[in-house]
Amino acid sequence: MNDFFKELAIQRWDDHRYYHHSRVNQTLHLISALSFLCAYAFLFIDPVVAAYIGWLVSMTTRQAGHFFFEPKGYDHINQATHEHKEEIKVGYNLRRKVVLLSVWVLVPAALWFSPTLGGLIKSEGLWRDTGLLWLALGVGGLLFRTIHLFFLKGVQAGLVWMTKILTDPFHDILLYYRSPLYLLRGQWVDPMHARHHQG
Repeated sequence: MNDFFKELAIQRWDDHRYYHHSRVNQTLHLISALSFLCAYAFLFIDPVVAAYIGWLVSMTTRQAGHFFFEPKGYDHINQATHEHKEEIKVGYNLRRKVVLLSVWVLVPAALWFSPTLGGLIKSEGLWRDTGLLWLALGVGGLLFRTIHLFFLKGVQAGLVWMTKILTDPFHDILLYYRSPLYLLRGQWVDPMHARHHQG
């Protein structure tokens, strides 16, 4: 278990130092984390509502931070190119995210044109069908990458990444709750003083 938690700490640290320089991105991750916790709660009340919160609020704020506010040039703090960081990314890098988000956008469009998806599902209405398929997409995306990592990096790496993703909302709140305050003070980029992993 010690190896598991050590690898979890490393994955979290690498994710933070490589992909969360922007205070705007950190603030959007804080909003995303809080809304993900609401989505988690709604999983037990109405999974369709959970899916809408998760995709329309949590994922859009989170991914907007990565796509629009993170610097894409050379990372002087970590001495790494953007291309290198994308290549070694454990989870979904920007290219994989584009694919995932494209499928997300296509789901309601496909349901609009074919409410039963050619007889694959029994339609409960566009609203509920979209939510249920978005929920399935979220679960499927998580499981797909986890199993993919089993073959690329080993079973533990995959399980660690899945654990990281599921617990990111809690961790992001602890990590980024001060980010809006830094933004108000005019600090747009995290200086990343703690350059070395302490795990």
